[in-house]
Amino acid sequence: MKKYIRKADIILFIVLVVIGLASTAFVLMSKSAGTTVYIESAGELYGKYSLFEDKEIKVELEGSKAGSWNTVVIKDGEVYVKKASCHNHVCVNSGHISQSGESIICLPNKLVVRIEGKGGGDYDAVSN
Repeated sequence: MKKYIRKADIILFIVLVVIGLASTAFVLMSKSAGTTVYIESAGELYGKYSLFEDKEIKVELEGSKAGSWNTVVIKDGEVYVKKASCHNHVCVNSGHISQSGESIICLPNKLVVRIEGKGGGDYDAVSN
């Protein structure tokens, strides 16, 4: 019976694992603390808030999704969706975000909550 795994295959596997771990560490270390929370509703800017000011915002949708809403909370330098009228609650279960470039999205209610840092958030860690 022939040998299917060769020494070169093991070396290639180890090299790929090392490259993957190094790139993950680079991306995690390049994240910066966010400063501004942007809330967009149906593609339009709903509001711009400081990440350091505790606030609870009820975002109500108009038009074809009238009656839909999300409650966004900014507290202790973190943002999360507390309640939502959507049926799947993926946005509520997304947890808290605090780093520049992170976002919470509610597709049924067309809501995007994103954080930008001091640099304005024009680029992400990969394109920097």
